Amino acid sequence: MWSSSSFLASPPKLSLLSSSSSSSPAHPKIQTLLCFSQNPSSTARINVTKRHLNISILTLLFNGGFLLDKAKSISESGDLLQRYTDPKDGFTLLVPSSWIKVEKAGANVLFEETDKRSNNIGVVVSPVRIKSLQDFGSPQFVAEKLINAEKRKESTKEAEVVSVRERSGLGQVYEFEYVIDSTRGGIKRVFSAAFVSSKKLYLLNVVHSDNPENPLDSSTRLLLEQVLHSFDALPLT
Repeated sequence: MWSSSSFLASPPKLSLLSSSSSSSPAHPKIQTLLCFSQNPSSTARINVTKRHLNISILTLLFNGGFLLDKAKSISESGDLLQRYTDPKDGFTLLVPSSWIKVEKAGANVLFEETDKRSNNIGVVVSPVRIKSLQDFGSPQFVAEKLINAEKRKESTKEAEVVSVRERSGLGQVYEFEYVIDSTRGGIKRVFSAAFVSSKKLYLLNVVHSDNPENPLDSSTRLLLEQVLHSFDALPLT
């Protein structure tokens, strides 16, 4: 699930180079998001009911997303979202504050849920020869390559694309949602995003269990979708 070359492996052919390290080390940083109270001179962490969450969502919509980085998002487990920034590899995204950062071969960064480590958020960055994803194909074309790569895995019993969309970030970002029924962990829902910046392919995978006996609840889904939509390149300096 972590191979960025999985949907770039067939025509039009692209040559993926091995990852290289930067000569000037930089350390990723995590910035905790805070909720702003009505008193502009103070900030506080607060518990929010589902009704307040719905009101917050409407506020975000009417304010063009301006409050996204100033308001915390909460799932039923009470998770906050934090801003994670990797200046070395040049990307940023939101992650649940209770998830832990771990090391994994093939991933530039990986976060896992503390009590269920198969739920995870990972980013892979790989050099490519194209300047944008549009040079490779449409969102639908990339989604087909991605799902076919999943179907070729021995552990995959079924794989189905749920949705495909495109949004604007610093460049164009493709977003996908798909479901995998696997011999390793049962049914999983995957939210994936991809973009190309500075001739590097950035691939995000957000994986969460979604078995019939314990389906993905709506508030956790909302949290994971915000992670998906927050994934973007850093401005070039």
